[in-house]
Amino acid sequence: MTTTSRRLELSLLPLRLAVSRLAPASAIPSWATQGSFFSVTRTSEELSIVADESLTPEGTQSQPGWRALKVHGPFAFSEIGVASALAAPLAEAKISMLILSTFDTDYLLVASSDLPRAIAVLQQAGHTIHRSNEE
Repeated sequence: MTTTSRRLELSLLPLRLAVSRLAPASAIPSWATQGSFFSVTRTSEELSIVADESLTPEGTQSQPGWRALKVHGPFAFSEIGVASALAAPLAEAKISMLILSTFDTDYLLVASSDLPRAIAVLQQAGHTIHRSNEE
């Protein structure tokens, strides 16, 4: 396993998330902005929603089963290498991921089924992972 020179601290959030796709012109549904964590992105091709899995209605084009790791920030926009320090070891281990960025930090999303292996890979790469007592 290749290690990265950048060492990050992350916390596993006690969330179960779903990633959903709606038509690009769809109105933002009320369920998409409920809960303690959500992200809504509109492009010309789609309306993409990351939201609490339990709030995502059946019949929605969606992939449930995502877990979120919060990268301890904040990071300046000029900082380089935060995402790659996480993506590189996961890619080498063939673990798929999504990254959501906010003004202050990044959130790494991995499939629930890959979570134990993703945590192990990230720790082997020198990152620190904190788990909540709810796990």
